[in-house]
Amino acid sequence: IFNGAFGAIIIIILSLYFMASMSSFKRWIYSLVAASRRDKFSDLAEQISDSIGRYVMGQVSIGAIGSTLAFIMMSIVGVPYALVLAMIAFVFGLIPLVGSISSAILITLVALSVSPTAAIIAGIYFLVYMQVEAYLISPRIMSHAVNVPGAVVVVAALAGGALLGVLGAHVAIPVAASILLILREVYKPYQDAR
Repeated sequence: IFNGAFGAIIIIILSLYFMASMSSFKRWIYSLVAASRRDKFSDLAEQISDSIGRYVMGQVSIGAIGSTLAFIMMSIVGVPYALVLAMIAFVFGLIPLVGSISSAILITLVALSVSPTAAIIAGIYFLVYMQVEAYLISPRIMSHAVNVPGAVVVVAALAGGALLGVLGAHVAIPVAASILLILREVYKPYQDAR
């Protein structure tokens, strides 16, 4: 508990430090680019940064939706520690692809302590919810958050997860958004000018 609390304090302090020094760090990075291309580079970097921020907020929204619905289901079924399990489901919901599966397994096992019927209901709920999240909720939220078509969101998340596991699933959508932005802002104008 002490190590966890100490780690959380360190993360908060480092996050505040990085946020406070972000503008000077960006200016330093931008100064490394040739002056003739600096404005275009800084504009593109700001758009990518905004896209990543919107992606994180989209992932938080997906986690909040999943944990809220899981809490409602657990309250109806009578699963003990519903609020704690909903918070765990929220944290796991921040992990693309495997987060929902992990929280579903955990909650179903806890529901098994109530009765086999509660576990079956929880399992069926999560099977249905994961399909709805994967094919409806996540693509819609992410396509609005990072301005990437829903099909690209699904393919990028699956490809990133298959190639690099959890880390790949985390970075796949921001990388796809960045690539599409670079293609739209750099490559397309270059091709149009030729």
